[in-house]
Amino acid sequence: MGKVEGGMKCVKYLLFLFNFIFWLMGSLVLAVGLWLRLDPKTVSLLEGGPETFFIGVYILIAAGGLVMLVGFFGCCGAVRESQCLLGLFFTCLLVIFGAEVTAGVFGFLNKDEIIKEIQDFYDKSAENHKNATVHSYHVKLNCCDSTSLCQNVGSNQTCHEAIAEFFNSKLFIVGYVGIGIAGVMIIGMIFSMVLCCAIRTSREVI
Repeated sequence: MGKVEGGMKCVKYLLFLFNFIFWLMGSLVLAVGLWLRLDPKTVSLLEGGPETFFIGVYILIAAGGLVMLVGFFGCCGAVRESQCLLGLFFTCLLVIFGAEVTAGVFGFLNKDEIIKEIQDFYDKSAENHKNATVHSYHVKLNCCDSTSLCQNVGSNQTCHEAIAEFFNSKLFIVGYVGIGIAGVMIIGMIFSMVLCCAIRTSREVI
């Protein structure tokens, strides 16, 4: 069986290093996704409310787990110089990349709608006199729409403004993480294709 030599050996080890970093990034993405999903402040604000925000978070959690698995395949493929594993690695990266672009476009196009849904949920809770839910928003976001309902809140910011500010920051985290992973995946796809072609060429020569 032919082994890659020279510059391609450097590519092989670079790909292995890349995949190890990629695996660590997958762990980080999974951790961020779980943090966003289990963050007590976020959960308490959305309890009984719209789940649209969590759709992006679920995608992030799934992507993190898949990235960890793909990183493992990539490490094995680089060390063993396996065209099959490298091909599987490239295909998985392509699928994840497509899913991330789709999720990113979905989040970008629906960002205002997601925030509007949460604001409407807050308004309906206030209209239906669900004081526990309304009070939770006042305390967690330090906002106030009625002095009779939030006497202990030291802020003049309306809850609509506070909701938009809070969830915008969360959505930006999802977006930045997604963009970072997408950039790394493009590099990984290039490395895997170069190494795969080098392995094929070396075996044909043998």
